[in-house]
Amino acid sequence: MPSRWRFAARFTAAFGLAAAVAVTGLPAIETARAAGPPVTAKLKPGSGKRCDVRNGLNPAAKTPANSGFPDDLTGPIYKDRALPKNFEFDLPGQAYDGLKAPTAAEKKKALSQVPGDPEKNVAAWKKIADKSKDHADRAMEIYARYFANKEGLGFKHWFDKRFIRNQVNNHKGSGFERQLVRDYKLIGPDWLCEVTVELFDQNGEKVGERRYDAYNKVKKEFNEFKSNSKLTAKQLAKDRVVARSMPDHTFRYSGAKKFTKGQVKHIADLERDVRNMRNGKTGQVRGNQRMYNPVPKTTPIRGYSDHQRWFAPGCQTGPRLMAAGANTCGTRGPANERALSSGKTLEEAKRFQRDANRLDPRGTLPRGGPGGVDFTTLELRYVGGLGKGKGMSYSMKSDQMPDPDNNPGFGGEVRMQLSSDALFTWLALTPDKFWVNLNPDQPNKVMDTKFGKTDAGRVLLEADLEMKHDFSEAVNPDKHPGAKRYWDTAPRRNGMPCFPGVRMWIEPKPAQVREEDGGIYILDAPLKVSTQWLDVDYTVPGSTECKDLSDAEKKAIERSIATNVMPLVEDRVNTDRDYADLRAVYTARVAAEYIRQQDAKRPTDFRKIINSDDVTAWPLRDPHQDWNREQVWNRYMDSIKKGIEWFELKYGGKVYNQGVGGVDFSKQPKRNIPKAQFTAQNRDLDNTVVNSRKSDDASYRDLDTVYLGAGPADGGSGEDPGGDPKPTPTPTPSDTGKPTDPPSSPAPDPSTPGDDGTPAPPGNKPDPDGDLADTGSSTPVGLFVGIAAALAAAGGALVWWMRRRRTGVQD
Repeated sequence: MPSRWRFAARFTAAFGLAAAVAVTGLPAIETARAAGPPVTAKLKPGSGKRCDVRNGLNPAAKTPANSGFPDDLTGPIYKDRALPKNFEFDLPGQAYDGLKAPTAAEKKKALSQVPGDPEKNVAAWKKIADKSKDHADRAMEIYARYFANKEGLGFKHWFDKRFIRNQVNNHKGSGFERQLVRDYKLIGPDWLCEVTVELFDQNGEKVGERRYDAYNKVKKEFNEFKSNSKLTAKQLAKDRVVARSMPDHTFRYSGAKKFTKGQVKHIADLERDVRNMRNGKTGQVRGNQRMYNPVPKTTPIRGYSDHQRWFAPGCQTGPRLMAAGANTCGTRGPANERALSSGKTLEEAKRFQRDANRLDPRGTLPRGGPGGVDFTTLELRYVGGLGKGKGMSYSMKSDQMPDPDNNPGFGGEVRMQLSSDALFTWLALTPDKFWVNLNPDQPNKVMDTKFGKTDAGRVLLEADLEMKHDFSEAVNPDKHPGAKRYWDTAPRRNGMPCFPGVRMWIEPKPAQVREEDGGIYILDAPLKVSTQWLDVDYTVPGSTECKDLSDAEKKAIERSIATNVMPLVEDRVNTDRDYADLRAVYTARVAAEYIRQQDAKRPTDFRKIINSDDVTAWPLRDPHQDWNREQVWNRYMDSIKKGIEWFELKYGGKVYNQGVGGVDFSKQPKRNIPKAQFTAQNRDLDNTVVNSRKSDDASYRDLDTVYLGAGPADGGSGEDPGGDPKPTPTPTPSDTGKPTDPPSSPAPDPSTPGDDGTPAPPGNKPDPDGDLADTGSSTPVGLFVGIAAALAAAGGALVWWMRRRRTGVQD
């Protein structure tokens, strides 16, 4: 009888006898003692099975001499520098992720096999589905399992967080074990897998177990395998008991991902404690870090598997549903799954994270769990596989969340939608419409009307206004030394430094890209904040501007602002979370231009979208559906009148309060890098991108970066391209150089391709037909330098204003 049942029986008997004593007056008897914490441990007799046999290998007569894991003589953790390797595991249930919540009729049918007994009902449906191989029967089995669950969860929550999670727990850990057994030759009579150590309290009662993935009988080494490299406090506490009771045994933890600082500390702390138990003996606890990508084996089923319209050119006119309720038009892959399974809010993400950790006894969650992806950094970094009837494959790059258990990532679905919508917006509208303009002299030239009805346009205009706020703060001499240098050296009138009446705009620096093997890698896409003196007619009531500046003084102000203030603003544009949406839509713009170029050479599924001038399929999404450009204009003018950042300037014995407001946007050059440079600086990125479309945890070297991809489910389009099989005329090249309805001065004219204010490098001038730039070889070099107003503001000169109010005079 198991100890917990023996204890329960004794406790029940004791309670009954105690009651009898109270009635009869017999002497009191001793009651059962509660179980204490574990203090001793020993191997469970007969536990474990030979690793080679358990993992489908023929039994080896002896264990090879090179069997086992390597050691690092300089520290407790060995880090294998080999490129990441894939391991597979079965995940058949994912093929039914398109199922919707069951209807009343489906519920009735799902409960019909053994009414009143949920467990037997599930077993009956499983037997039917196993025999018939019919997808409809398997769907009924899944519904039966859902109704057998007593947690009261919604169907989609249950399917993702319970049904699929259980399948992953059961299969992913086994797949990782199978791969390690093969790679490290854990074969022969010395190696046992699934070994159990029993734990006992001070009274000798069994109070628990510790299961190890592998055990070497000769070396007396316990091994724990973690596909996410995450060790749990509960397991480590048991390991300390085992170490104390079995002093001739050692421990090793093997992870498929980079050990975090916290995990490294866990291993180091256990090594220290065990070393102290054993009179200073070292090498008792070791770690083994070898990068692997888990690849689930799932065969999509038409009508039952979910597809998302994200980045799917043939699926932009509305979802098409089939019998089982699945969206059958679009893309599938880890990027979609991770985005859809993330929390919509921080609080929801925290609940998901706690729930996932609780249900992850074998360490099979992807790095960081459901909250491990920093979706604010998610950007489109690869597109490929273009062609008629092929759709498009893609890969997104994101940072890992540093502390997902306390601050998990969330909002993946919204982020994917933004990038996808932006891509199609850049394709549907001609580049002459990609401008935004906040100028007090031009209230009717804020942005193109159609562009203003998209989230891409919204992001650009909001970023303009955000940059105004940042510039206002950046010129505060009380906060920044550079700002003080500007005010100390600026031209003066009546003893007061002149306000920098400059326009500024964001334009891309040359982006690093690599076109290769039918796709484009977007390696880096930095943004630049440019500035230039600008005279305007609008005057803030009550302000005193320096209206008589010479050209030399204006140029001096330009140079001083560019040197002392703008580097801070530019850094924020490239790194601050407030501009994360801007960076996301910008990388989508880079990808869109590549698609334009490829479609100009030969038809793709994007042809009907390119230059269609129709963006109704990519409208402003919730919660911004009521946004409009006039709201931003009003906020802009309000900031001009009231100021944003107030501070005092003391010059010439006088004190002035200063208020600041304004902003602008523009341009986009790009340059491909040579093959040798790509290979040297981006080792294994090509394999990572391929793996990202198969694995939800694709490692890029050992960096805290994750790539998540998706694409057509069957290697083809995954959709019904439809349309006219006859080629349509070649779409208009990327840029005409002039907007159809441009803002007038002071907004800058849209740049022509390659014009970023500096001469194009020799041999890298843009092709006048909008083709790829030439580099002296016959190989295309990615995106051409300078897509006019690529991201942005072909106009958009925003003027920074400072209100000057004399509040007092000191003699």
